[in-house]
Amino acid sequence: MDYHRMYRDKKCCAQDAVRLIKDGAQVCADIAAAIPPALSAALIDAAKEDRCREIRLHTMLDLGQLADFDADAAGNLTPVSWFSGGVLRNAANAGTGDLMSNYYHDQPALYTEYIDVDCFMATVSPMDKHGYFSCGATASNSQSLIRKAKTILLEVNKNMPRALSGPQIHISQVTALVENDAPLPVMPPAKIDEISQKIGEAIAAEVPDGATIQLGIGAIPEAFGLALKDKKDLGIHTELFTDSMVELIECGAVTNEKKPIYRGKSVATLAFGSQRIYDYIDDNPAMLMLPVDEVNDPAVIAMHDHFISVNAALEVDFFGQVCAESVGTRHVSGSGGQVDYVRGAVRSKGGKSFIAFASTAKNDTISKIKPTLTEGAIVTTSKNDVDIIVTEYGAAHLRGKTLSERTKALIAIAHPAFREELTFEAKKRNILI
Repeated sequence: MDYHRMYRDKKCCAQDAVRLIKDGAQVCADIAAAIPPALSAALIDAAKEDRCREIRLHTMLDLGQLADFDADAAGNLTPVSWFSGGVLRNAANAGTGDLMSNYYHDQPALYTEYIDVDCFMATVSPMDKHGYFSCGATASNSQSLIRKAKTILLEVNKNMPRALSGPQIHISQVTALVENDAPLPVMPPAKIDEISQKIGEAIAAEVPDGATIQLGIGAIPEAFGLALKDKKDLGIHTELFTDSMVELIECGAVTNEKKPIYRGKSVATLAFGSQRIYDYIDDNPAMLMLPVDEVNDPAVIAMHDHFISVNAALEVDFFGQVCAESVGTRHVSGSGGQVDYVRGAVRSKGGKSFIAFASTAKNDTISKIKPTLTEGAIVTTSKNDVDIIVTEYGAAHLRGKTLSERTKALIAIAHPAFREELTFEAKKRNILI
């Protein structure tokens, strides 16, 4: 079969490609670098010009691809965020976007069972000699979306790495494709300040040789990762593959040889950061990009002894309830995979789940440890799931502790300027006597 002829026949401009999307369609794109910028811009333009109507665009963690979305497009196009980057966050707070409640590992099932995937669009690597495109730096939900989509629109980009595992799309499945060699989105290195470094080093001291690690986004997880360089035989099983993980692999701290499954391989479901990450994934047999319903399954995570999970939070209350996705009622991000890894890590033999953050916000004027969460704040990790909370003042081990014991432990790691006030509030609520 002449795959190159099929390719030429299906090649068009982005404007012509989005004309294939019918009014009322549910359009779906996966996460981060998988969101196609040219197709997204063409869809937004079509909404502004009233050439499409009642479109719902399901996606997550936009990294600039939806920058043209505004009130003019909102009348015909509603972005639905499954985890927010900047534009999705602003749209949700402005009332021009919508939110989907989910745990990350459940997303493929939610798409399969509840969403009519009229169109799937994605950024992919160039076609290989067998007619396949690689979803590259994203596995996540792509396989479930490929299987269910009525229409598949691809944005072929030579900068997208070719992952040897993960979702593949054959040219025969493609409705239309466009070419766009724009640079993939990159993130500047996280600024690791003194507090982040102190917290990262404290958590690293809890990690034994042979442990398997997962890191979230931000300065503290990155500082933690870099503090592991002296460890031996670490493994990587993570939703997000980060710059610090490449560093650990290249310095020899990560070998993946102690893992019970996928031994010798680093496992992730998405990757973004610097160009170094994309270069590492490309044609690398030691890197597995797998669907999120496998990578983030708590039962799979728990199979790894001494699993160490590190994630962030915006605030925590005396009960140990963790908010990581809103400031009061103001939307910030989403649940993501935090709960997946909290639950998986605590079920792992010798495993630990750390929720880590600086003790204050706004130049030490607000304590992130509070008697109760801010009114309207969303509980991301429940009091029944939480394990260890860490600030620059130490670690509060909450699992298996009573309310009064949790409160004492949390006050002890709060900023000293707030400890007296927090103690007063705890006594006022009859938590402490």
